[in-house]
Amino acid sequence: MSQNPPDLRPDLAPRAVLPSDARPGQPRIGMVSLGCPKALVDSERILTRLRAEGYAISPDYAGAEAVIVNTCGFLDSAKAESLGAIGEALRENGRVIVTGCLGAEPDYITGAHPKVLAVTGPHQYEQVLDAVHRAVPPAPDPFVDLLPASGVSLTPRHFSYLKISEGCNHKCRFCIIPDMRGRLQSRPHAAVVREAERLVDAGVRELLVISQDTSAYGVDRKDPRAIVPLARDLGSLGAWVRLHYVYPYPFVRELVPLMAEGAILPYLDVPFQHAHPDTLRRMARPAAAERTLDRIAEWRSICPDIAIRSTFIVGYPGETEAEFQHLLDWMEEAQLDRVGAFQYENVAGARANALPDHVADEVKAERFARFMEVAQRISAAKLEAKVGTRQRVIVDAVDAEGATCRTTADAPEIDGNLFIDEGFEALAPGDIVTVEVDEASEYDLWGSVVRET
Repeated sequence: MSQNPPDLRPDLAPRAVLPSDARPGQPRIGMVSLGCPKALVDSERILTRLRAEGYAISPDYAGAEAVIVNTCGFLDSAKAESLGAIGEALRENGRVIVTGCLGAEPDYITGAHPKVLAVTGPHQYEQVLDAVHRAVPPAPDPFVDLLPASGVSLTPRHFSYLKISEGCNHKCRFCIIPDMRGRLQSRPHAAVVREAERLVDAGVRELLVISQDTSAYGVDRKDPRAIVPLARDLGSLGAWVRLHYVYPYPFVRELVPLMAEGAILPYLDVPFQHAHPDTLRRMARPAAAERTLDRIAEWRSICPDIAIRSTFIVGYPGETEAEFQHLLDWMEEAQLDRVGAFQYENVAGARANALPDHVADEVKAERFARFMEVAQRISAAKLEAKVGTRQRVIVDAVDAEGATCRTTADAPEIDGNLFIDEGFEALAPGDIVTVEVDEASEYDLWGSVVRET
């Protein structure tokens, strides 16, 4: 069976940026963080706890006395990547502790790599720390081991993921995340806001709100619309606030006025997955497909600048040519701003594996190519329409060639960029500036800084 390469998986996190400062004699731990932004946040929490106990973080295998591999188990291709990363860590270092989603299947890991020191499941922070203590005893020096108030960050200093809940209550047939991470557990509103305040105080300019189902935040606390006041309070902190993984429930329309007001970014990441109602029923998706176009139109009527991004599965079991064509027609009508897709693949333990009429690999590949051709054409037209407009952008990186930035319509890694190749010398990562768009391609923009007068 074909497997999706890492760049086609739906929600990979940026590559972890590991700090490398250590005092003489300080025990050092390495970290390999795979998978989605939610896993990256787990890695940050583990490393923050380790730093508080006197460990330094090693950016390479050679300098580490043990290595933690935070794994992904979303797809079989992700599992294969995780096993490969564990094997590499064993070869390069030899002392490996495994955690994360794939850690929910310890026999699967030890069957392939029996020499790992320990295996723990997702967000089992105490068990990870215990395993590190056994492998590399701590040696803290309270006079010099100082931990930043914001904790250890694995993303560039100017943006940070903010995880507002764990787990998920949905039972989508293609997904085993609820089995690995459990049912929805929303963090308290005040705790989320306090963390956001600390991040902004530490220099974060963009908060990327994540969870398994952001729209469901508060459902477990008998407050099904809790995401709305939370978004409002986060928007008052002065940073960009970007919402990810928002299921299109009716009350999501209450978030859109906050975007129109400028309180949060005019951006919605909505995991539609498909458009044909029969396909969605086989997926056991928790949304009514027949209403999504109406909701998209309503959101755009409230906030014309809203950017909608989504991810889709092509070649789901039982998908007919007519169902796939329905998806392409829906895409033409929906005109989504940012779109990703991946080809369906089985995941051990998922109920979709038992569905009849699995689509042949060559058909999945052909449909994927057709889907991305439509998505690319729509994206090119939408970006061409931005030429001559002014956009607010955040600077991600600056080198000798220019500045790499993102507009309000672009999340890190998964969306496009705006490049500035003239007059960028005074810019620095985290700056937010106004740019006039000069040129567009299928996914990216180029522009010039608008000088204040």
